Amino acid sequence: MLIIAAAGPKIGTEVREVKQQGVDLIVALDLSGSMNAEDVRPSRLEKAKYEINRLIDQLQGDRVGLIVFTGEAYLQAPMTLDYSSLGLFLNIAETDQMPSSSTNFNAAMETAQKAFESDDNQKSQASKVLLIISDGEDHGESYSAALNALMDQNVSVYTMGIGTSSGGTIPIYNDSGSLKGYKRDNEGEVVTTRLMDDILLSIADESGGKYYEINGSSNGIDAFLGRLDELEQGEFSSKEYADYKNQYQWLAGIGLAFLVVGMVFPYQRYK
Repeated sequence: MLIIAAAGPKIGTEVREVKQQGVDLIVALDLSGSMNAEDVRPSRLEKAKYEINRLIDQLQGDRVGLIVFTGEAYLQAPMTLDYSSLGLFLNIAETDQMPSSSTNFNAAMETAQKAFESDDNQKSQASKVLLIISDGEDHGESYSAALNALMDQNVSVYTMGIGTSSGGTIPIYNDSGSLKGYKRDNEGEVVTTRLMDDILLSIADESGGKYYEINGSSNGIDAFLGRLDELEQGEFSSKEYADYKNQYQWLAGIGLAFLVVGMVFPYQRYK
């Protein structure tokens, strides 16, 4: 009986309901030229993409969207539960796809605000989260109005700085992948870019979010993932499916009963 129960017999069917719950998350990824710096290996951009992919792999039921930005911002992927397609959009994100090489946090926030505003699932109780990943070099206009609009929508803004305080140069590669040189300023000097966390810290403080870092010694993705688990979850979808009903417990019970009887009433061998 115990052996048959271990085989897991299933007789009859039962209807089960599966609910997908989580938060609404939009990741805004900086694609400015300084993200090609290699003070974080293999580069700031490649490290950021790797960590975002790792974040996606650990999500369960959260809707995620992707914004790429420099001086302008674009909604690369709207919020979705299809993590595989989101990963494809993330993997093709490169600095040379953008018309500008500067950084404008205001553009990223305005695009995120429109994405949350146009979402079909606005009545959901799920927490709304914007995660900005950048090296902090802001060359755009003031972001105060855009940040206030996000706060009015109850969007929590978290920031993540990538890079090091010592900084690094920005390599330039040709089409074949060979190093041509390093980016220089108008005076011909090689440019050194450093992590500038002041603005990122300010954005997080003003919005009630938190600032994290990705560099050689710390990884803020894991801490951010722990924070997501603490936020209010919303229900995005519910599915019902029929499955065979487990019946192993009856056979296991009979087998255990026989086992108890055998222990209470041991047999004797008579000559």
